[in-house]
Amino acid sequence: MLNTGIQAPDFTLPDQAGTMHTLSEYRGRKVILYFYPKDSTSGCTAQACGFAERYPQIQEKGAVVLGVSKDSIKSHAQFAENNSLPFTILSDPELNVIKAYDVWKTKKLYGKESMGVVRTTYLIDEEGMIIQAMDKVKAKDNPQQILEILG
Repeated sequence: MLNTGIQAPDFTLPDQAGTMHTLSEYRGRKVILYFYPKDSTSGCTAQACGFAERYPQIQEKGAVVLGVSKDSIKSHAQFAENNSLPFTILSDPELNVIKAYDVWKTKKLYGKESMGVVRTTYLIDEEGMIIQAMDKVKAKDNPQQILEILG
């Protein structure tokens, strides 16, 4: 996980429609950048739907939500459509941004180790600085925690 108080690494990734996005295009707004393991799994769906429910309040506070996983654009499109997600989810199958934000880690499940995305949320300020970094977040609780941090 990256530390707070540093410049967030910029990136260019496609969203669920194939449109390219860069972090720098969101300058002037707070960015909730959250990394999640896999589309359409129970935890990831709960987290995404939690952000979707709170999206109007998040926007009122001058922030946007960007979700990132290694799933394909096609998978993201279906995930966004099935859950009526009003925000952008970005596809990083090459793991470039996932690794730049230090969320590709060894995970243990039922005693078996494998590499994967550790659910992590960054809050980035209007100038592109990381002001909050939360790793191993609980999918269901994370959207409300972030809304409270936004004030």
